[in-house]
Amino acid sequence: MWKVRDDEPGYAFLKESTAPEVNYYEAPIDLIARTGGALPAGREMFINEEPGVGANPNRNKQHAFHFTADNCIGCHACEAACSEKNDNPAHISFRSVGYVEGGTYPDFKRMNISMACNHCDDPVCLKGCPTRAYTKHVEYGAVLQDPETCFGCGYCTWVCPYNAPQLDPIKGQVSKCNMCVDRLEVNLKPACVSACLGNALNFGVVDDLPENREQGKTSIPGFPDPEITHPNIRFQQIKNMPDEVTRTDGMSVKYHKGDDGQYRPVVDQKKGVERKWSFAKLSSRENPLVIFTLVSQTSLGAFLIAFLGAQFGIDSLVALRESVVYVPLMAVTVGLAGLGMLMSATHLGKPWRFYRGFNNLRHSPVCREGLGMLLYMVFAGLHLLAMLPANAVFIELLGEWGRFDMFATVSGYLALIAGAVGLYYMYRCYRIPARPFWNHWQTATSFFGTALTLGSVLVGLIGVPTFILLGGNVTQIFSLALACVVIGCGLEAFGLWRHAVAMDAANNEGSVSHYIQCTVFGKSYVLRNIVLLANASVALLLLTLAPSVLTLAAASLVCLGAAVTAIIGRALFYVLVIPTTMPGAFFWKNKDFEEHARDIGLANMPQVGVVAHGH
Repeated sequence: MWKVRDDEPGYAFLKESTAPEVNYYEAPIDLIARTGGALPAGREMFINEEPGVGANPNRNKQHAFHFTADNCIGCHACEAACSEKNDNPAHISFRSVGYVEGGTYPDFKRMNISMACNHCDDPVCLKGCPTRAYTKHVEYGAVLQDPETCFGCGYCTWVCPYNAPQLDPIKGQVSKCNMCVDRLEVNLKPACVSACLGNALNFGVVDDLPENREQGKTSIPGFPDPEITHPNIRFQQIKNMPDEVTRTDGMSVKYHKGDDGQYRPVVDQKKGVERKWSFAKLSSRENPLVIFTLVSQTSLGAFLIAFLGAQFGIDSLVALRESVVYVPLMAVTVGLAGLGMLMSATHLGKPWRFYRGFNNLRHSPVCREGLGMLLYMVFAGLHLLAMLPANAVFIELLGEWGRFDMFATVSGYLALIAGAVGLYYMYRCYRIPARPFWNHWQTATSFFGTALTLGSVLVGLIGVPTFILLGGNVTQIFSLALACVVIGCGLEAFGLWRHAVAMDAANNEGSVSHYIQCTVFGKSYVLRNIVLLANASVALLLLTLAPSVLTLAAASLVCLGAAVTAIIGRALFYVLVIPTTMPGAFFWKNKDFEEHARDIGLANMPQVGVVAHGH
């Protein structure tokens, strides 16, 4: 149990609750009732691995922070108290204070916002985490996370709208606010609340207003849409803010008040309107995922075309299956799938714990993606083995099932089913409300279009030279590969067009991402689009021509263009996304300051709070 000091001030203790039976979202505040009595009251939480049950009378009620924006003076005492209690290094902060400001002299106003984990009713971090490192407790409603279970994929940091989970690039694991449940057990408020100088932060049973408070709003300017997670935080903001407020960090977002009085994000052109190449900025921490998605989709597309085309009786693909290069082609697809899984693991903070990525199949799309791709690789590998010549071992072990028309066919279809599941959940991983730029069906057209384009390129690069050397029907496989390129590029181009239109009209962080795409990365973006359209146009033209030295050379340029388009497009996909995070300060939680610190060497000083990514 937490040791209560003899001279503990009265303001540090929780007050007796007078909360209603249900919260703002019409959910029971009594968490035992919320589970239908499935979980018992009076459980030990084993805080710091110690048994014991505290005497807090409201132990099984949902608790929440209350923030009075008018009182916050931006002193950062809450940050310091939180970091001191949790022994956090300088680059990790469970609670942070950000700012929004607006108006003109002499009527210029600033509002400070102190934010940590909101211990939501619908914690998307818990559902997204593949390792089940998160637990929503019936004790206080705390959403607790175990850093030792975490393997550092960072997916919870993507799905959380409030930047609450913190990925430590040194330890390779995530940690977050734990609601100071050890203090709650002895009826004390969290450390950040007790340290607040301006009486801006308070804490208690949700929707039970603190003393001298009259508002329990669910949103203030700069706060993401509460419908995403139903967060357990309430606000008071009496002082009016201007109709438009800006952030003091480098994010190109400002907030505009609508007719309903709610502030919504819009583009703030901090980066200017000049188009740049910014090739160096295309490289990011997500580079392993760029490789993972591209090579996995190439593998899936090639397997789909080669195997399913032969099953449907397309002459050139039947001939390809019966040729000596079918086994090498399948070996390449399996190898690419294996490379993708390896890249996915190297993206983890703790790659050696990759096996924990299947712990949350019930909820996490990351788990389902990983399992689908793993099974695809296994079944594609079995199909490859079944296609080996003189397959006496399989025939002896499996009888008739060891022949191509039995075992190889079944394993091929199983690989297709598993691959389709993996590709679908690869897409579902990015349908994240907290990242509007990704949360659009264009992500599906991008992934499926890339699979078709790059898969057909791989089949063409292996099939066309083979038929030239062996005297097969070059025209059909040449035309088939080109047709798939046209369809894949067309699918991706249509999605990009509709995505750009949607982001322009969205008035959210996705609009900001599109603005960055058209300015900071404007020339790279235009280059990708021109090459994409050129690929489709040239491939469509070549479909009308017979294979020759000239057309084969032009097709080679299409292959190169497809690779360039895919790499630039996928790199843009990861570096452009703007999350619905809380406003940052001048320095801390400010991506522009982090970039500046790394550029000039400040990141070499750990006390600055900026560290180089460890992987």
